[in-house]
Amino acid sequence: MKRAKLSLVAAAPLTAMIASLLIGATPTPASAATPYKAAWIYVGPHNDGGWSQAQNDGRLYVQKALGSRVETTYKENIAVGTQFSQTVASLSAQGYKMIFATSYGYVTPQLAAQYPNIKFEQATGTLVAKNVSEYFGAAEDTIFLSGMAAGAASKTGKIGFVVAYPIPEVIRHTNAFTLGAQLTHPGATVRVVWTHSWYDPAAERKAAQSLYSAGVDVLGQNVDSPATGEFAESVGIPWVGYDSNSSNFGPKSWLTASVYNWGPYELTQIKDAIAGTWKSGFYYGSIKDGFTKLAPFGKRVSAKTRALILKYEQKIENGTYYEFTGPLYDQQGKLRVRKGVRMQVLQGGTNSLYGMNWFVKGVIGSPNG
Repeated sequence: MKRAKLSLVAAAPLTAMIASLLIGATPTPASAATPYKAAWIYVGPHNDGGWSQAQNDGRLYVQKALGSRVETTYKENIAVGTQFSQTVASLSAQGYKMIFATSYGYVTPQLAAQYPNIKFEQATGTLVAKNVSEYFGAAEDTIFLSGMAAGAASKTGKIGFVVAYPIPEVIRHTNAFTLGAQLTHPGATVRVVWTHSWYDPAAERKAAQSLYSAGVDVLGQNVDSPATGEFAESVGIPWVGYDSNSSNFGPKSWLTASVYNWGPYELTQIKDAIAGTWKSGFYYGSIKDGFTKLAPFGKRVSAKTRALILKYEQKIENGTYYEFTGPLYDQQGKLRVRKGVRMQVLQGGTNSLYGMNWFVKGVIGSPNG
């Protein structure tokens, strides 16, 4: 995959609405003799084989790049709400100046106002304030590509997808996966089962089992642990992962996965904080800037399918193809996006990826969870 230097908001294909969110912060240069203290807070274990592990890889990337200039720590298995607030209070008392809040819903306006001297970087969401930035990216693009692998691997066209919460992030990812599967296997359906948790290996395995019992012959996921893959391996069906390269959990079943490269963005933000030039804003990374990519292909992905996926990856990167271009229809056959219209990140109404609350045609299950 072509890799480019990770850039900030201006380099991502964002709307003017996003640009208007940029809010300046008063420069506060750090002392060169004192390490800058930054903390990462994870919703699951740092070695979960998925989301939190990818985030921890980002922390280690920062630590290696800055050495003694930075002091990092992490807190794991932290729930949204009271537990997160208590963790922030403890980190504030210890002198941490930047917190990477790596789960949806962690930072609230009230909490941010309570700690004006802490710079919050929240992964996923839309809250931007004087001391709060949001960062995420077009994982839907690489999830679409991973869906192509799933569709090609399916003999029946019946695919299962284990999903966490019924929020726009998960809904658009499910839709992208489905559209990719339908590209390589026309008429394919994707059946979803909700776990209502980001990280719950037992619930994820149970969901995978129920999907297999319903007749699916390929499994995918938008949850954090590799339990879905471990189940797929146990019954001998193909599997698409998510978040990290977790092929070691199901080497015979593995197809590929959409993965994240958090470190370069996080490094940029800490460098700016040290220099006193940090500004809050909204960042949406892409394949082009190296934020999101595909994990290595497994042996079940044929040479023909690999070549097709890589062709579409290049088309997405150079802007000649976009999976969320109309016409797009929902489960009931209603036209949601007109022909030729490209969905946007934050634009309001039907055309918003961040407001998506409907499943595309071919998804089996309710977007309400």
